[in-house]
Amino acid sequence: MPKPVGSAQRYMPGIDGLRALAVLAVIAYHLELGWAKGGLLGVGVFFTLSGYLITDLLLGQRDAVGHLRLGNFWLRRARRLLPALFLMLAVVVALVTLLDRSQLPALRGYVAAAALYVSNWWNIFRHASYFSRFGPPPPLDHLWSLAVEEQFYLVWPFLLWLGLRYARGRYQLASLALAAAALSATVMVLLYQPGVDPTRVYEGTDTRAFGLLVGAALAMVWPSRRLVADLALRRRLLLDGVGVVGLVVIALLIWRTNEYSAFLYRGGIVLLSVATVSVVAALAHPASWLGPALGWVPLRWLGVRSYGIYLWHWPIIVLTTPTVQGGVKLPLAILQVGATIAVAALSWRFVEEPIRRGALGRFWAQARSGGWRRKAVPRQAVPRRIYRRRRRRRVAVGAVSVVALSVLALDGAGLAGVISTGADGSGLPPPTGKASAEIKFSTHQAPAASTTTARAPAKRSPRAATATRTSCDAVTYIGDSTSAGMVMPSYLPDPGRRLDAQYARVGVTSQHIEISPARSIVETLSGQSNADEVARQLVTKGFRGCWVIALGTNDTANIYAGSQVGRMARIERMMSVIGNQPVLWVNLKSLLGSGPYSEANMELWDRTLVQACARYPNMRVFDWASVANDSWFISDGLHYTSVGYAQRARLTAASLVDAFPASGKEGGPGCVVH
Repeated sequence: MPKPVGSAQRYMPGIDGLRALAVLAVIAYHLELGWAKGGLLGVGVFFTLSGYLITDLLLGQRDAVGHLRLGNFWLRRARRLLPALFLMLAVVVALVTLLDRSQLPALRGYVAAAALYVSNWWNIFRHASYFSRFGPPPPLDHLWSLAVEEQFYLVWPFLLWLGLRYARGRYQLASLALAAAALSATVMVLLYQPGVDPTRVYEGTDTRAFGLLVGAALAMVWPSRRLVADLALRRRLLLDGVGVVGLVVIALLIWRTNEYSAFLYRGGIVLLSVATVSVVAALAHPASWLGPALGWVPLRWLGVRSYGIYLWHWPIIVLTTPTVQGGVKLPLAILQVGATIAVAALSWRFVEEPIRRGALGRFWAQARSGGWRRKAVPRQAVPRRIYRRRRRRRVAVGAVSVVALSVLALDGAGLAGVISTGADGSGLPPPTGKASAEIKFSTHQAPAASTTTARAPAKRSPRAATATRTSCDAVTYIGDSTSAGMVMPSYLPDPGRRLDAQYARVGVTSQHIEISPARSIVETLSGQSNADEVARQLVTKGFRGCWVIALGTNDTANIYAGSQVGRMARIERMMSVIGNQPVLWVNLKSLLGSGPYSEANMELWDRTLVQACARYPNMRVFDWASVANDSWFISDGLHYTSVGYAQRARLTAASLVDAFPASGKEGGPGCVVH
C-alpha cells in the first residue's frame, strides 16, 4: 500500500510489511521451496488486504464528500494497475519472440485474457490446470489472481453503493458482506472434489470472493481513519496478541499445507482469511506495536513494490528455469529473486509511481501545447528537474516501442494459427495442426499396412525384433494425452507409422481407439468420459476382443492430489469391466523429478500393475518404461517427439504379439512383456 496520493486515507506501513511477506511466500511456492508448499496462500492474504483497503478507501471517500465517486475510483485503479501490467505483457511477448517463437500462438490467448482481466475464467473454461503441469507453464498464468481482484473492483463499488443506500448502518452492511462471504465459501466446499484438480475452486471468482468480502466487512466496522492511538495498555496487548496469533496461523498454513490439501478447500482458506483479518485489524490501528514492527523499512520497501514483484516474478522464473532440472537450484533461485526485485523496482521508479502521480496527464498536456519540441540544450545547462522529466520521457518512448513490437509479434502469431493447450496442461496439440478434445475412431476393416518402416529405437527390445502376428483380431485401445501423437497426422505424417497401421501390420482387423487428454479411470472432466465409462459403453455394445490400456498418468496425479481411490482399486475397476477378455496394460515413464507426474509416482503405478497382473490370468503388462529412450521425450518430460511416438506405436503393436501371439503361446517372462 504506497502512500495515498490526494486521499484522506491514512498510510499504514505495517500493511506494506504484510504485503511483502505475502509476495515472498508466493515466490517461495513457485520456486518449489519445501518449507513453503502452501506459499500459494499468499494470494489469499492479498485478497483480504484488497477487500479491506478498497472498501476503507471508498467509505472514507463517502465520509469526506458525501457520496461514492466511482469514476474517480476506477480511474485511480486504472492508473495504478494497467501501466505496469501492459508493460509486463509487452516485455514477456518480446522475450518469447526472441527466445522461443513456438510459444507465441498459445500466448496470444493469455495476453488477451490478461488485458481483459479474465485470466481465471480463461483457465477454467479450457480446463487448464494451474497445478498439474508436465513442463514449463505459461508465463502469464499467475495473472488469474489479478483478474479476480479486478472483477471485484468493478462490481463491488456498485454493491457497496446499494448497501449504503438500503442497509441500516455499517454493522448491518458488514453482516450482509459476511453472509455473501459465507455463500462463497459454501460454493467452494460444494464444488471441491478430492482427487480432482482443484483449479476450478481455486481460481473461480465465485469461490474466492469470500476472502475479499471478509476484508471488506472489517473495513465497515474498523475504518482506519476513525481509529485513534489513545488505547489502554490491556487493549493494546489484546490487539497485538490477536495480530500475532493471525500471523502464526498464516505461517502454519503456508508451512503445513499444499495445493492438494483437502483441508484448504473445506475451510482452510476461510481460516486464512480470518487470520489475515486479525493481522490487518492490528496493523491498521495506530496504537499497535505490531504495525511498526511489520513496517520495518526493508519489508515496507518490498511491500510498496509488491504489485510489480508479483507481476514479474512468474515470467522471470518460467523463462529462466530449465524444463527438467530435478528440483530447485539455489543459485538460480537467488538470481531469479534478485532479477524480479530489480525489475519491479525499475517498474515502480519509472512507470508506476510517475503515472500514479499524474505523469500521463502532464505528458499529454505538454504534448498538446507543443512543449516537447524544444531545441536541444547542453546537459550542463539543463536544470535537474527538466533533465529528470526528459529521462522519464525516454523511458516512456522505450516502453511504447516494446509494446509496439509485441503487438506486431502477436499479430504474426495470429497468422500462424492458434494452438490450443490440452486440458491436462500438456501443450497438446503438437506444433502443427489442431486436435479435438477426444480422438475416437473405429475401423472394422484394418487399413493396409504401409511398407514404410520406423527407425530402430535407441534402446531396442529383443522381443520386439521377433514380432509377427497376434491372436487379437479386434482391439480396443484406451489412452490419454501420452498416446495422442500416435494417431495424429501432425506428429506422424506417414500413415504407416501410426498406431492403427501398426496394429494392422500384426494382424488386427478391427480397432476401436479411444484417446482423450487428461483421461483417467475414475475422474471425469466436463464433456469427456473417463476410462471406466468408455469401457462399459463398449462392453454394452457387444465388443469382444483384446484391450490395450495406456492409462495411469493422470490417475497417479489424481492420487497425489488426494483422491481416495487408490492405484489397485483403479486397476481392479477396469479389470472388472473387461472381464476375462485379454488385456495388455502399458506402464508409465516420466523424466520429472517432483510433483504429481514425477517418475517416483509413475514407478509406484508400474509396481502396482505387476502386482495386479499376478491376480488376473488374462492380464499382461507392456514394460514401456524399460524401452523408452530419454531422447524420445519432449521438454515437458512426459510426452514424446514424433520419433518417440513412432517408436511407441511400433513397440505397442509388437508387445501385443508378445503378450497374445497368434500361435497361442504367451511370450515374455511372467506377466511382463517387452
